[in-house]
Amino acid sequence: MSRPDPAHTPDPARHRLAPMRVLDLDPLIEDPRTRIVVCCGSGGVGKTTTAAALGLRAAERGRKVVVLTIDPARRLAQSMGIDSLDNTPRRVKGIDDSAGGELHAMMLDMKRTFDEIVEAHADPERAAAILGNPFYQSLSAGFAGTQEYMAMEKLGQLRARDEWDLIVVDTPPSRSALDFLDAPKRLGSFLDGKLIRVLLAPAKVGGRAGMKFLNVGMSMMTGVLGKVLGGQLLKDVQTFVAAMDSLFGGFRTRADATYKLLQAPGTAFLVVAAPERDALREAAYFVERLAAEKMPLAGLVLNRVHGSGAAGLSAERALAAAENLEDSRIVDQKDGKAGFRNSPDTYDSSASPSSGAPDPDGGSPAVTDPAAAADVNTGADAEDANADAAGAERSADADVDRLTAGLLRLHAERMHLLAREQRTRDRFTALHPEVAVAEVAALPGDVHDLAGLRDIGNRLAANRPELPQTGV
Repeated sequence: MSRPDPAHTPDPARHRLAPMRVLDLDPLIEDPRTRIVVCCGSGGVGKTTTAAALGLRAAERGRKVVVLTIDPARRLAQSMGIDSLDNTPRRVKGIDDSAGGELHAMMLDMKRTFDEIVEAHADPERAAAILGNPFYQSLSAGFAGTQEYMAMEKLGQLRARDEWDLIVVDTPPSRSALDFLDAPKRLGSFLDGKLIRVLLAPAKVGGRAGMKFLNVGMSMMTGVLGKVLGGQLLKDVQTFVAAMDSLFGGFRTRADATYKLLQAPGTAFLVVAAPERDALREAAYFVERLAAEKMPLAGLVLNRVHGSGAAGLSAERALAAAENLEDSRIVDQKDGKAGFRNSPDTYDSSASPSSGAPDPDGGSPAVTDPAAAADVNTGADAEDANADAAGAERSADADVDRLTAGLLRLHAERMHLLAREQRTRDRFTALHPEVAVAEVAALPGDVHDLAGLRDIGNRLAANRPELPQTGV
């Protein structure tokens, strides 16, 4: 039995790939049971634009939508025609509201959200003490994970108001997409940590007994902390912890409630990624984490996918055609005017009797006929003109060939890019065949207005894969 030709043996890995499931987004955003859509993913993959485009599309289909963005670059405000966004939802004008929908947008103010929590859950005197505490001011403005935690707090606030029937969340531009889900536990661990318990112990003991306990039982600990943190900072931390004691349980309770809200049937997660290895690896981690936490995943938005209108022309054929065009200019180029002047016939004609050269029979030079000489010169000029025209035509042809070869090489680069993006996507779908995918073509420029967001929404809902599909 003959062995199969390796060149024609099907790749087993490709053979195992099932056709990609296509994500249909319109039924998701039009379903009144869908109350929260969370766009998540690593930084720089287009989460903000995706969230805004989905919010606009849902609003123009009759939903009352608020888009919560965490992106400090303010691109969402600019694209929606709003001067600036803050912690208060603002209505977006200029949308098609014929279906009765509304679109509001807001940008998370992390510190203001933290302040609102303190003001809402502490009496005025204690709230003033907390808000004026230097350690609190540093914590609320820049503690690791605070932005992600406050995003979840704001989501819980918006959902509790029940003013909008769809909330679209653009998660923070974190280094890792998992930071959004990890933030509540991280902040809870901080609030439950040993350092907080140590600093909180004197306040719990109370009065002079507490001070005695602190001075006798913890003198070594506070001495070390005082050297590390500085005496004033340690005092600020202790004052902050004592004032916040009654709020710590509330943070954990609300974090747990929001976490359960994210697990509820009315929530849908959209993982946004670019067709690049690192972004899709991050997306795969997030998909696995969502499954482990029993959170509802709607699918993957593969953003900025490159396409080609001439996908039938492979990179190899394009490069071969480019090389043929370039070789023909070097090897097959014909002589121009200089070649005509250097030809043997040209030399023979220059020695004609009309030029006054010696007669072949040895006689005196023939008398030159002025009319004949004029005819000869006219013929030479015509030949020169014809040669110039031929040379110009060949030069134009060479320019066309050069331009065509350059375009063919650009096409080959594009096809190589498409192949790389397809391989990257296929690796993801092979690992997670259950995840539906929507592909959005890369645009030549940034989205900067409602028309651009509407175009992105149309592309999201088009159900048209940009990359070639791999089947069984």
